[in-house]
Amino acid sequence: MQVIIPGQAQRYALRLAAYEPNGSRLGTLPHHLGFEVGMPLNDVPSLKLTYPAAGVGAEWLETPAEIAVEYAIDGGQWQEPDGGRFLRIKRGADTSDLSGTRTYECPAWSWQLRKLIMYAGPIMADGKRPFSAVTAGAILRTLIDEGRDRGTLTHLVTEFSTTHDSAGEPWNDDKLLTLELEPGVDLLTLLINLSEQGVIDWTMSGRELCVYNEGTVLGHDLASDGAPVDLRFGRDIDEAPDSATLEDIASAILVRGEQGLMVEVTNPDAYTPWGRWETSQSQGGVSDQGTAILLGNNALQRASRERAQLTRGIRFEVARWLPFEHFRPGDHVLAPGPGGQMTSLRLRQITLAVDKDGMPSGNVTLNDRFLERELKLARQAAGILAGGVGSGGDGGEPAPEQPGGRVATKPLGLLIDDAAYVDEYGYARGQITATWSPVTQDVNGVAIDPDAYELYARVNQATEPWRLIASSDDTAATYSPLVVATTYAFKVRAVAQGTKGVFSDPVVALIEDDTTPPPVPSTPALTTRLGVIEVGWDGLGQNGGGMSSDFELVRVHMAAAEDGPFEVVDHLRAAGAALVVDQPYNTPRWFRLTSVDRRGNESAPSSLASIATKPLVDMDVIGEVISGANIVDGTITASDKIVANTITGALIQALAIQAGHVQANAITADKIAAGSVNAAALTADAITGKTITGSLFRTAAAGRRIVLDPTTLDMRFYPNSGSNFSRLWTSDQDFAGEATFRLTSGTNPALTAQTYFTLAAGWTKLQVLSPTSSDPNGGFLESAESYSRIGYDNDTSDNQYMWFDGSGRTTHYGKWWDSAFAANTWGVHSGSRIASDGWTGIVISYGPSMQGNMGPVAVIRDGAMISNPSLDPNFYWCIEASTQTSFTISWSAGGSVRSGKAIYWWSFRHDGNA
Repeated sequence: MQVIIPGQAQRYALRLAAYEPNGSRLGTLPHHLGFEVGMPLNDVPSLKLTYPAAGVGAEWLETPAEIAVEYAIDGGQWQEPDGGRFLRIKRGADTSDLSGTRTYECPAWSWQLRKLIMYAGPIMADGKRPFSAVTAGAILRTLIDEGRDRGTLTHLVTEFSTTHDSAGEPWNDDKLLTLELEPGVDLLTLLINLSEQGVIDWTMSGRELCVYNEGTVLGHDLASDGAPVDLRFGRDIDEAPDSATLEDIASAILVRGEQGLMVEVTNPDAYTPWGRWETSQSQGGVSDQGTAILLGNNALQRASRERAQLTRGIRFEVARWLPFEHFRPGDHVLAPGPGGQMTSLRLRQITLAVDKDGMPSGNVTLNDRFLERELKLARQAAGILAGGVGSGGDGGEPAPEQPGGRVATKPLGLLIDDAAYVDEYGYARGQITATWSPVTQDVNGVAIDPDAYELYARVNQATEPWRLIASSDDTAATYSPLVVATTYAFKVRAVAQGTKGVFSDPVVALIEDDTTPPPVPSTPALTTRLGVIEVGWDGLGQNGGGMSSDFELVRVHMAAAEDGPFEVVDHLRAAGAALVVDQPYNTPRWFRLTSVDRRGNESAPSSLASIATKPLVDMDVIGEVISGANIVDGTITASDKIVANTITGALIQALAIQAGHVQANAITADKIAAGSVNAAALTADAITGKTITGSLFRTAAAGRRIVLDPTTLDMRFYPNSGSNFSRLWTSDQDFAGEATFRLTSGTNPALTAQTYFTLAAGWTKLQVLSPTSSDPNGGFLESAESYSRIGYDNDTSDNQYMWFDGSGRTTHYGKWWDSAFAANTWGVHSGSRIASDGWTGIVISYGPSMQGNMGPVAVIRDGAMISNPSLDPNFYWCIEASTQTSFTISWSAGGSVRSGKAIYWWSFRHDGNA
């Protein structure tokens, strides 16, 4: 249990605090029986603690929670250091211990980065995702952003981008990487491997992942400053055990990559008491010399000197320099080296412990720490720098096929198995699985072993060009997407030693359409008022789940009888209500719902619900005073004209009871119920001109309430007893001399979004922000005197918006979809496509049938110009056909050679007839 001595602040104090998973702070954990925490550089910190079952906050540890380590200097402010957030995952207890003491082994928050993995991407090379000459930030952002889109680690905060690290500094141009990543690689493995390769440094700050250029932010030189951080014997440190080894020294390394690549890298500055020492490194996937040299140099820098582990115990009660306050892992400090002399050493780990009385102890590990052989081998096996190399992004076309080689005979038995699926945008797409018999002979009947097979396809029309859709080293291949309800032709050929074989006979297949209806909607909720029936839907299916991604709308059906016939009276595209009017009183109406998807598939009907409108009296008297003429004779008897307490203030028309109708002194204090005179009972001018004082005004102490705070000029609206509220307030601090009005929504349950609206005299902005960091995290609308813009901002390179300014010009920031299937209402469909040599043209499909005429604008780049820049293009091309589903562009041979082409287009919807 942590002991606090009144009036005496500890020189260095440590404590624990609990948080909800991805949520808010719960409170401190003061009754621990001791804990130990290790904070390494570029690795996952760990926390081990013991806590009694009867301790304050013990219940928080019974379920998954986050635990933060916090420190304070001389009784000052408590702070959470980088890497100081942990996950309560593993627990243990001795059932014979009557005190109920529990032990917890907690990895840092960064541990769960292993739960975000790389998926296959739109471009794959030999089953791997290629990254060509990109920054470490580009690779990491790809993995993180794709995971976030799938709903993984949505509370992970990142500030670095593809171009800049977390400190806002550009990524090091000397450490661009050309790599291939295996699907399934996790984010934590990627971070550790990149840091071990000397490309980055990384840490966590709460739930934010901070990634920096190596040796910068997490490598401050605190030893060379005019006032260095010097850890001295007797004052800052006491115990000083040393151990060192030369086992890993090397002055030359042989990097072994893919496709026979072998590159030797040497380090003439390496420590070589016995002369040249060599080592090797297998880097699966690396096939370019530049990446091999980069990785070899990084490895040799770590192997250029004696590797020593220097441990220095800290004297917290008298030390001048203290962990996290003055130094952190990665920093260089002055400290006694192996011989006791003051030397610049790098902090590799900080280890801290606190006993049950709250007294701290600990040490720092300096210079290079030992890596256990098993850990090193495991990380090499799990290494993700499978660094395959792409083309470098120049868009060049494959060279013409070389003559020679034997021609494989045509494959037999081609079968096409088609299926329909719904993509991530909710559109139906087609997929095929093709299988065929292996080719074993060439056209002359001589045995042959194909290296690969090529599968081609086209829309089954004679004018459509064939295109390569898949390559495989097996007798099967899959491909998607294809247009559903469309007939395609397929053919396959073998390739042996670079020579193309004979095509199989074409096989025609109709890609089946999506015929799966969306879920059956939930039962409609019915209410009626003033002759109107309200049909409500909660947006869910009958089993409580959501609608499918291709959901289009819900149809509202009504009938006068339970068994029908039903007719559609309205529809809903989301949770909400439809209003049905002009229905007779006291006559039941039956309702049911059906859901419809984008392909027109309709679900079975929901459960039935019925309701009948009810009149207020014998006739509608809306907006009228109820007089004797409106009351049916005989309905109010003499014995009980008015039941006691049935006429309340809410039932009396405003101003209906005037002073002349009230007997003098008839209303006395005892006639007024306690609390009945409230704001609603006061006349409009009852407080006119009066001053109401007080620091805080609330409509209720808890629950649903409104809070008015004059000290901050804001009004808060609480819909329930929780802490989530919306807010209105004004301030004069944003713009001098102005009263800026602000509105803030509450947060969503996942704490990922909160909307801010700012209204100033000359500037207005509506923005979705992150409630945890206040950084942009969604759409925005901004308007000022000189400009206006609308778009999406999540503080990354993916930001996009339209800019309109006073000059009369418009600018678009961002990127356009490339080769994506469009929604049928898109105004512009743009993209690029590559056509192999030998093709005569290509069909560009939009996906669906667009709503309106399309005007394609396209250009062609000749692939032959890449290998022969002096070549004069001598071919012609044109757009031969344009429909609402696609356009066709064809070209001639140039110099009797049909070289590969790159096609770029921009097609727009328009009202013309062209």
